[in-house]
Amino acid sequence: MVSTAASLPVSTHDDAALELPDGSHRERVPVLIFEHPAQMARQVARRIANLIEERQAVGKNVVLGLPTGSTPIGVYEELVRMHREQGLDFSNVITFNLDEYYPMKPDSLQSYHRFMHEHFFDHVNIPKENIHIPRGDLPREEVEAYCLQYEHAITKAGGLDLVLLGIGRSGHIGFNEPGSGPETRTRLVVLDEITRKDAASDFFGEENVPREAITMGVGTILDAREIILMATGEHKASIVRRAVEEEPNRRVTASFLQRHRDATFYVDRAAAGELTRIKTPWLVREVTWTPELAKRAVIWLSEKLGKAILHLEAADFYRNHLQGLVHAYGNVDDLCRQVFEDLRRRIRYPESLPRKERIIVFSPHPDDDVISMGGMLDKLVRNENEVTVAYMTNGSVAVFDADVRRMLRFVEMSLPALGFNDEAGREAFRKTKERYLRFLKNKKPGEVDLEPIQQLKAYIRYAEAVAAIEVMGLDERHARFLDMPFYKTGTVRKAPIGEADVQVVLELLREIRPSHVFVAGDLSDPHGTHRMCYRAIQLALERYNQPADLPDGEAKDAPQNGTASKGKKKEKAGPSRPAAERPLVWLYRGAWQEWEIDKTDIFIPLSKADLDRKIEAIFKHESQKDRAMFPGAYDEREFWERAKDRNRETAAALNRLGLPEFYAAEAFVTTYEMP
Repeated sequence: MVSTAASLPVSTHDDAALELPDGSHRERVPVLIFEHPAQMARQVARRIANLIEERQAVGKNVVLGLPTGSTPIGVYEELVRMHREQGLDFSNVITFNLDEYYPMKPDSLQSYHRFMHEHFFDHVNIPKENIHIPRGDLPREEVEAYCLQYEHAITKAGGLDLVLLGIGRSGHIGFNEPGSGPETRTRLVVLDEITRKDAASDFFGEENVPREAITMGVGTILDAREIILMATGEHKASIVRRAVEEEPNRRVTASFLQRHRDATFYVDRAAAGELTRIKTPWLVREVTWTPELAKRAVIWLSEKLGKAILHLEAADFYRNHLQGLVHAYGNVDDLCRQVFEDLRRRIRYPESLPRKERIIVFSPHPDDDVISMGGMLDKLVRNENEVTVAYMTNGSVAVFDADVRRMLRFVEMSLPALGFNDEAGREAFRKTKERYLRFLKNKKPGEVDLEPIQQLKAYIRYAEAVAAIEVMGLDERHARFLDMPFYKTGTVRKAPIGEADVQVVLELLREIRPSHVFVAGDLSDPHGTHRMCYRAIQLALERYNQPADLPDGEAKDAPQNGTASKGKKKEKAGPSRPAAERPLVWLYRGAWQEWEIDKTDIFIPLSKADLDRKIEAIFKHESQKDRAMFPGAYDEREFWERAKDRNRETAAALNRLGLPEFYAAEAFVTTYEMP
């Protein structure tokens, strides 16, 4: 008999950190876990605002150490909102930024001076003379003296009251790369290879990333009175665990925060995923054995011992700290059979997939559809569904200039064969081509393309996308190029998701009225586009499912049950779109990561022929073949190799658990309300 599942005690306050039971004794520094990054950002912003107001009340300044990067943007946005709407006064604030690339001009696209002014300083009333950002435009012989002056300015201001930090995937804080110790101060450093790879997307290629930077030292940071480190996303989970659970060491400079008297890690659930109390809580505390936790523990034990689930025996559980699970269930054989059957039922063959229904596949970039769910897409088409593939961004910034040059020459050489023999027209084309080629030849790294060149790059991606879905039996009539506004900056950094973006998605939902939508749940892409597209779809679906969005007479109280997997639906008060008309959301992964076995709702087996067809479709994206512009750090495999390896590994993992042996498999999570 399973013990009653008690919910984890979570605060009902919207922005409160997730309160977890004990079991954090392996953590050498306090860690607060939030369900969503936005909640975390609001909480951090409120802490900063409170500190500002506390100091104002006694007529004192507050000195802040500030970072750049995608993680703190939400904090800056909330502080700006509090300034505009609540009158938060920043006139007593003095800021010192952590770092800047070297060499780097302040007005460069990648400059942290520019970043801070665009995201924060230009929108609040911090006195100009109170803003300090390391200079990356100094002659090399002046850098050492400047760093000493920066340290002196911090001391003169009274020291840092609060430092806000991010964490790099190498474990660095600021640009204190592995090897940096607690004695270090503001200085010029050589950047680690991983850091440069992570920054490659901002600079349009790793070769353009500066090899050095000026950074506050670890010792400078540790001198602050309070430290908050923020981390979001699955790709930060491993390094967060090392920084929190390992002893302080120079390999992970963030681990030195353990020595601080008032340092706290603020992380979202994804970034906390590798902490022992989250991943394997039974190793550190007594747990209430819910079916979900029991399933995870059985899979963990099976993988650890290399034994199929149905081969596990009671002694295996006792030897691996799972006696509480044995006691809760009583019969190990029954428990293992339940977990095995639960997984087996999640394997779906074509006959149990949607048939003759309306389906939208949302693809953040023009290749995510075939990379991440090419096998499923193929089966949906074969099941005679009405499939619309909606490419949310044009992907133009990921096209190399060489591809534009090649296409321009191809068009010029093809004109006679296409019947364009007018010499005046051909001469006009040649002049235009030469102008574009001159621009590309003289373009600086990261410089925004001319708008016509941006369009040409988009058309290259569009043509490849159509060629890819043709492999699956679709054609250009099934492709929608949404060209969402947030993406059209011409640079890697995008605008925030706005009302116009939500409306683009909402209008497509209203037009198609799908019964299924497929959405990228792979949120660890280095440029953040997947996460932003996810948010736009989330907001659009919330509206689509509300009474105001229903045709006249359709708004009514509706049952909340349906065909989503158990535990995925959320009760919602008041009338909403009838369950029969609310689209089932399928979250896919594959470009950057894959769903864990215990989290997957549906496995789609793929034969060798299925996987070969999927790879053929990926190959149609020729501009991304051989060398993608933004492959991300750590993983040098091409995207077709990542897809193949992940699909093969998912199948192999199922086989190791004792389930049917497939050549490959894709994994999906299903829900009626996007988390």
